Amino acid sequence: MIARTSLSAALLLSLMVASTDQARAGPPADPLGSPMWTAHARTLFGDDPVRFDRRVKVDFPPIAEDQRVFPVSIDARAVPGVARMILFADLNPIPVAIDYRPERAAAYLATRIKLDQRTPVRGAVQLADGQWLVSGGWIDATGGGCSAPPASRVKGDWAQHLGEIRGEAWPLAGGGNRLRLSFRHPMDTGLVANIPTYHLETLAVKDAAGATLASMEIWASVAEDPAFTILPLAAPGDTLTVEARDTNGRDYRAEVAVAKQSPMPPR
Repeated sequence: MIARTSLSAALLLSLMVASTDQARAGPPADPLGSPMWTAHARTLFGDDPVRFDRRVKVDFPPIAEDQRVFPVSIDARAVPGVARMILFADLNPIPVAIDYRPERAAAYLATRIKLDQRTPVRGAVQLADGQWLVSGGWIDATGGGCSAPPASRVKGDWAQHLGEIRGEAWPLAGGGNRLRLSFRHPMDTGLVANIPTYHLETLAVKDAAGATLASMEIWASVAEDPAFTILPLAAPGDTLTVEARDTNGRDYRAEVAVAKQSPMPPR
């Protein structure tokens, strides 16, 4: 018994030392060869385990036709136990776009971001046990998306439409709902002369009882007039409440009824 206990203690100590050595070794080698991968990985993931996993699907067009409005989606529904999702672009001056927590929603997020140059765009998902799974790819962009003034600033009509929210939700054949939201907001990065940082900062979707279905932190690298698609769990006919706040402390609120049937024909 003593020998077996000693062996167990020795094995435990060995595992602890190996785990510590792995943390000190830093994140795994980047298959995309980004010069900023190690710095971002240490900042975002700390000492948590990190590995690359193709089950995390990051979809985007091969070329950024408009670097100010670039569509990206992260789909990790094939991975069980997703607690958190981060969308970031390595070489953007504001790398992180969204930090999303699908509390009672499927592990899916779609939005539009700004790109300042050619860069890897990545999705990282954290599991309940703390480990991170990462995927992504390079995107070609001409640059300047983060340092160009928003179109609404150029037109001068942003204040008249600030905070307008549009939303629609409908049930999916496999369960859950698809919720699309769009806001009128300049999403200023602070990188344009004489225009300070001003952007949506938080967003939460709640059910009729006030329970949070999904929430996110938002950064200025999300595109002007931001749009989000998420998959919260709710029943057809339910009313979803959307609450958001921007960096000036202004609150926004809207209610979106879940349609009783999908507008899309079954496949």
